[in-house]
Amino acid sequence: MASVKSLTAASVLALSLTAGAAFAQTKTFYVAGYGGSFEQTMRQEIIPAFEKKHNVKVEYVAGNSTDTLAKLQAQKGNQQIDVAIVDDGPMYQAIQLGFCRKIDKLPEADLYPAARFKDDKAVAIGLVATGLMYNTKYFADKGWAAPTSWDDLKDPKFKKLVVIPPINNTYGLYTLLMFAKMNGGGEKSIEPGFKVMKDQVNPNVLVYEPSPGKMTELFQSGQAVIGVWGTGRVQSFANTGFPVDFVYPKEGAVTLLASACPIEKAGNAEMASDFIKAMLEPNMQLILLKDYGYGPVNKTVKVPAELAKMAPIGDRAAKLYNPDWDAINPQREEWTKRWNREVER
Repeated sequence: MASVKSLTAASVLALSLTAGAAFAQTKTFYVAGYGGSFEQTMRQEIIPAFEKKHNVKVEYVAGNSTDTLAKLQAQKGNQQIDVAIVDDGPMYQAIQLGFCRKIDKLPEADLYPAARFKDDKAVAIGLVATGLMYNTKYFADKGWAAPTSWDDLKDPKFKKLVVIPPINNTYGLYTLLMFAKMNGGGEKSIEPGFKVMKDQVNPNVLVYEPSPGKMTELFQSGQAVIGVWGTGRVQSFANTGFPVDFVYPKEGAVTLLASACPIEKAGNAEMASDFIKAMLEPNMQLILLKDYGYGPVNKTVKVPAELAKMAPIGDRAAKLYNPDWDAINPQREEWTKRWNREVER
C-alpha cells in the first residue's frame, strides 16, 4: 500500500499539472475601445459570454479613438490588441495603415450598406448622430427655448457654459467642420471654421473636455449647460435620470459610425471576428440602442417606439451629413496642431 506521504505528493503533482494545463489554455484577448458607459455595456453584455465560449480572459483597454490608433501605431509589428473599436475617421486610418484584417463570414445580407467598410476590414456596430445636448431643466428655469442650431453655441448668454470635446475627438472635429461648412467652406476649405471657432465660439467655451466622465460631471455640477456630443453619449447620460436632451441642429447632425475591426496578428482571426459579429446580433444591437443610443446597423432589428427617441433611425438617419474622410484624414494632423495653437490655448 502506498504511504499517505506518497499519495499526498502524487495528489499535489496531479493538481499542479491540471492547474498548469488550465492556465495554459486560458489566453488573454485584448479589446481596445471607448470608455465610460460603453465599456460597462461591453463588460456586462458581451465579454462574459465570449470568455466562456472561447476560454479566454478579455482585457478591455479603454480610450478615445485617437488613443487607440496611437496604441496600434506604437505596437506595429508586435500587436497586443485583438479588436479595436473606434470612430469611423480613425478606422479609415487604421485600415489604410494595414492594422485591420478581413472579418470572417460577416452577415452581409443583414447589414445596411453604410455599415460596411471596403473589403470588410471593419464594420460599423452602431450609427451615431453628432449634434447638441443641453440641460432641459436649466433652460426651462431660465425661460430659454431649446437650442436648434450650431450657431446657438455662439450666443453670448452661454458665456463659459459651453463644453466641447477637443479636436482629437471626433465630436470636436465635427464642430469645426460644421462651422466651416455653414460659412462657405468644408473638408477642403477649413478656414471659415477656424475663424468662427476662434472669434465667436471660443469665448463661450468653459473647457474642451475629452473625458466622457468629466463631460457629465460638468453638466451635473451646473458648470456647463450646453455642448456638443453624440446621441450615444447623451442617451447614456439621460438614462441616469439627468434632465438632458439631444438636438438635431437644423443645419444637420453629422454621421459618426462606431466601428470595429479585427487586428492583423497571428492566431486571433476567428476569435476576433466572433467578438465583432456578437455586437451585430439583433439582441446586442437593441442593447446598444437602449443603453447607448446607437442606431442599429442590422436591418433585421425591430426598434420599439420607446427606444427611438434620440437615435438616428429612419428619416433622421437619412438626413445626416456624411463627412468626406478621404479629404479630412490627410489634413487632420495639421488641423490638430493649428487648433492647439489658435483655439485651445
